[in-house]
Amino acid sequence: MKIDWNKNPLVPAIAQSAETGDVLMLAYMNEEAYRLTLETGYAHYFSRSKQRIWKKGESSGHTQKVVDLLIDCDADTILMKVEQKGVACHTGRPSCFFTSVTRGETVLEKAVDTDAIYGVVDTLYHTILERKSGGTEKSWTRKLLEDPELLRSKIREEADELAVAIEKESDEQVIYEAADLFYHALVGLGSREISPDRVKQELARRFGMSGIEEKESRKK
Repeated sequence: MKIDWNKNPLVPAIAQSAETGDVLMLAYMNEEAYRLTLETGYAHYFSRSKQRIWKKGESSGHTQKVVDLLIDCDADTILMKVEQKGVACHTGRPSCFFTSVTRGETVLEKAVDTDAIYGVVDTLYHTILERKSGGTEKSWTRKLLEDPELLRSKIREEADELAVAIEKESDEQVIYEAADLFYHALVGLGSREISPDRVKQELARRFGMSGIEEKESRKK
């Protein structure tokens, strides 16, 4: 039995602890990620938010060594039994499934502090997505997400304040205003669920290309 990649270009891939049987996470694979997983023996996925292949643990070192890989009876879902190094979830918890809806509580605590591993940008972006997806507590981030017009006006306002700071004010004020603009830009990306990784990819694409060439490439 084989996966029909023409019919199912992306298939769910479940990672399960080979040692405990705990379900660790669910992600997606395309044909390339599937091939890399089989060839290397380590889990690779296709990130829908980043729009690229990623090896589990490429940033954190929390890799998943594949012990067994199974496909279901319809050949459209993958189950991997893995040896998890570190933790499976970017929040620092052993499993991505740590919120009990029926009990209304968090059932797994953080085992690892991942802020230093992933960096402030990724950590902040995931926090923004958490504000977007649920919860009832009030926050500036949630207010911005719930009011698109306010969000757009704040991005324009912060961009102008940064421009003024660059022209007239101290280095410290420039840094402060740049942080304000960057935060609001991240909320804007979060509102569209566009990962900052995709911005990094675009910057990497432009690296070594003149501004004139880059502008010309947009016209094609």
